[in-house]
Amino acid sequence: MDENLMMIWRKCLQFMRDNLNAAEDNSDLKKLEKSFDMLFDKVQPLSLVANNLTLIVPSDFYKEYIEDNYLSLLSAALKKNLGKGVKLWYSVMENRPTGEEKPMTMNMKGKSVPTPKMQETMPQGFSANIVNPFVLPGIRKVNIDSNLKSDYSFDNYIEGESNKFAATVARSIAKRPGATAFNPLFLHGGYGVGKTHLGQAVGLEVKSQFPDKVVLYLSSEKFIQQFISAAKAHKQTEFANFYQMVDVLIIDDIQFLSGKSATQDSFFHIFDHLHQNGKQIILTSDKAPADIMDIQERIVSRFKWGLSAEIKSPDLSTRRQIIVDKLSRDGIVLPGDMLDFLAAEAKTNVRELIGVINSVIAYSTVYKTDLSLELLKDTINKIAANQKKVINIPYIQEVVCDYFGIKKEQLLSKTRKREIALPRQLAMYFSKELTNATFTKIGEEMGGKDHSTVMYACDTIKDVSKIDKEVKKYVKDLAERIKK
Repeated sequence: MDENLMMIWRKCLQFMRDNLNAAEDNSDLKKLEKSFDMLFDKVQPLSLVANNLTLIVPSDFYKEYIEDNYLSLLSAALKKNLGKGVKLWYSVMENRPTGEEKPMTMNMKGKSVPTPKMQETMPQGFSANIVNPFVLPGIRKVNIDSNLKSDYSFDNYIEGESNKFAATVARSIAKRPGATAFNPLFLHGGYGVGKTHLGQAVGLEVKSQFPDKVVLYLSSEKFIQQFISAAKAHKQTEFANFYQMVDVLIIDDIQFLSGKSATQDSFFHIFDHLHQNGKQIILTSDKAPADIMDIQERIVSRFKWGLSAEIKSPDLSTRRQIIVDKLSRDGIVLPGDMLDFLAAEAKTNVRELIGVINSVIAYSTVYKTDLSLELLKDTINKIAANQKKVINIPYIQEVVCDYFGIKKEQLLSKTRKREIALPRQLAMYFSKELTNATFTKIGEEMGGKDHSTVMYACDTIKDVSKIDKEVKKYVKDLAERIKK
């Protein structure tokens, strides 16, 4: 390995570690640092050629986790040590062949570094004493990052009967943000149907047409985490002031505000201020406004002020167009029979389609096999077989309840009796260990528990299982049962 590259990478890691979000509680900061070290201990730089940095990661999970949680911090580190315009690639090590020293790898392009649409200075109207919850400690220059992905543009959005109405409204909003009757725009629909893409497409178009406007996209989970941090630091007012200065606010998965009364109060006042001042609000959810549980009525009523548009799963024709568009951007052309087969098989949502396509391309690339209808069918069958073995949160709950002889209602209740609390903690622990669900999602599935409760449960089981033989046996037995 190039010693110079390794030295640069060490500097990047040190910069990132120094700029982790410092928690007031030293134990929390130590957990952040420990998590960071465990993650990046398994990541190594492979090459740096013409401003293209390739990192070796053990699996796709590491790539996704880094880009979802550390991309802004990594971007700042690379910019500091390598300058602007660094492009990030990943070499994913999967399935080390028996008897070979080197693992098989597959190069995958990372997200743009730095992320698109960044305002280098505070926009007009922002006071210098307003706290920006997105600013990384230790970085002097104040950045307002829109958090938008350039791929999520209107040009890349395929319209069909399932999303035509929502797309038409979104294009109208992009031309006159905050000045139409569609405020807020509430996009709802199932998993992977394109809600996030459409919301970000509005943001990208607004930034293109109105460069001075402040556009901000984030997940509701990020919003909740920032509010909690602000509350701990007694800076709720500064937190609200920051968001009240945004021109176009796009929040993903707003249903996760369910049960978060203090965060809902803050969101309510931010919403009212933005709406009254002609600022555009775009929200996405997997449920319609009336179907979101444990949300204040005054907030639900405001969801209905503008327009609520449902996006359904794409029909056959739209799925075919999505496949053609995705493949053409990767320089791949398939014959009609293969396109028809793919479109017919992937019936659920857009992400499933893209997942199937990526699997086929990856298989063909790794094994140097020409794409064929037979290969497509074989790959689809393998995916279907794997899906039958998917471990999800409801399944884990069933196994835990059966093991301890309790009812699911008891598991999801609020009782703190040990005979229920311990199984609940074990269910949370395995949900985090064996699925890709976030702490927030697990908490929601476990009877509306807070994400901090889930984090505490996971840490408790990890620690106690090391010293308590009974709990250690529970972990071993349940792991075997769940994986069977």
